[in-house]
Amino acid sequence: MPATTPDNNPAEIPSDRRDYFRISDHIGLEIRKLGSDGASKENPFNGSHLESLRSEFRRLDQDVRAQLATLAERDRLLTSLIKSLNGKLDTLARIMAFEQNPLQPEDWQDVTLSEGGLSFHTATNSFVTDEMLALRMTLPPELFQPVGMARVISVEPDGSGGARVHTEFTDIKDGDRQQIARHVMRWQIRQRQKE
Repeated sequence: MPATTPDNNPAEIPSDRRDYFRISDHIGLEIRKLGSDGASKENPFNGSHLESLRSEFRRLDQDVRAQLATLAERDRLLTSLIKSLNGKLDTLARIMAFEQNPLQPEDWQDVTLSEGGLSFHTATNSFVTDEMLALRMTLPPELFQPVGMARVISVEPDGSGGARVHTEFTDIKDGDRQQIARHVMRWQIRQRQKE
């Protein structure tokens, strides 16, 4: 059962947005406002110099997974060991990427997150409805960093001059959406284990 928050009131949210489980979590969140021309949409977090390396990494990862499927039929123990080593390398790569671009303490905040979007608090009420944002999330403990383009669907001012901003993803790669889905599922499992 997803955490109940003000932004998942069924009376106020379109039915397609209720198809996703929502969690309340503490994540790293980087926000870039996109211009109306969409020019900054191509590379909002200035990572183009690493994109070829990321593509190569994904290709190699797919190769390893394909080989593991064949190997699993012959040697389960060796397959298990290689899966563990592959997972260890993935974790090491995420740690190294995170250490190169560490988030500041103010970049970590409480959000409500789902595959369909997220809501966050801002100290300054500087967002407006229908504004387009680029969002990069850092999801602990795995340190996945999915990126998505989102539209502000509502802004709820608070008494301190800030606001709660509710967004929905309008453009997100399938792999990034799957990372969010896995994070939500693991969060739910951890909560059940605490009970």
